[in-house]
Amino acid sequence: MQKPLVQEKTPLKVVMVAIVAALGGFLFGFDSAVINGAVDAVQQQFGLGSVLLGFTVSCALLGAMIGAWLSGPLADRQGRVRAMLVASVLFTISAIGSGLAIGVTDLIIWRFIGGIGVGMASVLAPAYIAEVSPAHSRGRLGSLQQLAIVLGIFVALLTDAYLAAVAGGAGEPMWFGLEAWRWMFLAETVPAVLYGLLALQVPESPRYLVAKNELVGAAKVLRDVVGLNGKQAVQDKIQAIRETIHSEERQGLKDLIGGKGWLLPIVWVGIFLSVFQQFVGINVIFYYSTSLWRSVGFNESDSFSITVITSVTNILVTVVAIMLVDKVGRKPLLVAGSIGMLLSLGVMALCFSQAVGTGEDVTLPQPWGVVALIAANLFVVSFGATWGPVVWVLLGEMFPNRIRAVALSVAAAAQWLANFAITTTFPFLADIDLTLAYGLYAFFALLSLVFVWKFVPETKGKELEAM
Repeated sequence: MQKPLVQEKTPLKVVMVAIVAALGGFLFGFDSAVINGAVDAVQQQFGLGSVLLGFTVSCALLGAMIGAWLSGPLADRQGRVRAMLVASVLFTISAIGSGLAIGVTDLIIWRFIGGIGVGMASVLAPAYIAEVSPAHSRGRLGSLQQLAIVLGIFVALLTDAYLAAVAGGAGEPMWFGLEAWRWMFLAETVPAVLYGLLALQVPESPRYLVAKNELVGAAKVLRDVVGLNGKQAVQDKIQAIRETIHSEERQGLKDLIGGKGWLLPIVWVGIFLSVFQQFVGINVIFYYSTSLWRSVGFNESDSFSITVITSVTNILVTVVAIMLVDKVGRKPLLVAGSIGMLLSLGVMALCFSQAVGTGEDVTLPQPWGVVALIAANLFVVSFGATWGPVVWVLLGEMFPNRIRAVALSVAAAAQWLANFAITTTFPFLADIDLTLAYGLYAFFALLSLVFVWKFVPETKGKELEAM
């Protein structure tokens, strides 16, 4: 079959629709990180112990697991765009409910609802971007998801720092008598509503349209958005999609099962990529960093500033990843990232082995405090330039057309379950020994290196129909 001709220059339209889809990633990052600045104030306001505090922070991740699990089938039945609108509504409800929570129980419920939106966005954005992107720039456009996530984290942390500074502390009252931590949650309504409005402006995925036999609409998207040249190229692409989708069959979990009753090997690869991305402990930095740096001797203001700087670092290295992913390839970046995370996490474990004191009185003597701060940022660099964006690129593109949305749902659900496990257990591990926590994360970084080296395929430059 003739290979469809694609313009070497990525069409502006495909960049714009990819940015809109990635706004779901922005909300993903914002919703995940906004709790950072509110953790201590929420703990004090509701009198939470370490276990319940950990669950309050991580309950959104259980919602995310469910959202990721459900979003694939929903996107296959109703379309990627309609599923984005559902996620937007969930984000909005969660932001308002969390900001006005009267107790820890309803705060957990509202954050759980927001988590469902996060899980949906984590599946919809990479799947949609991969399905509208030309092969030669799919890695860069797919990396916009991670860039949006880290931008969302940055804006959430910056918002937290600003509101805490204006109020004189996260637990202090400000506008309309509401404490600053409540405004941290309420601020999410702005991007949540914007996400829904912009989602109404983007076209449906051409692969979804072909699956629904809406060939005229699919041809228009392939021509006007993806940038295919000529009627024959468009028809060849539609035919290739039809051959790999088998649109007469309803996609479901049964399609992920191989001949021996086990999940297909490629699905296991996606699951383990997702699990290792979380088991290295990256979200501990973004969920608990303000409390962490306070616990080792920095005041609240300095802790907020350090957290924001770390977030900016994450943004910058994600931009580097976008520049490299279609040139260097996916697998080499993952290998380099695993090595960098292993070394930096090992140094952090060593630093915290020098801590003195116990509980809230623990401190790091100099120069170990500075070394730990440098190592933490090197860890963020290693993750942000590699595992952060590249895993989402791979999850969006590595599965065959016929099972992409469903397989991505399973992999993303595994990622959120792993995220929940790490986030929930960190306060408990930190109470025992931070050296144990970061030593454990370093061990998983080592396992991730072995896994990538042996099992992860390279997908650079391949058409989705060739996966």
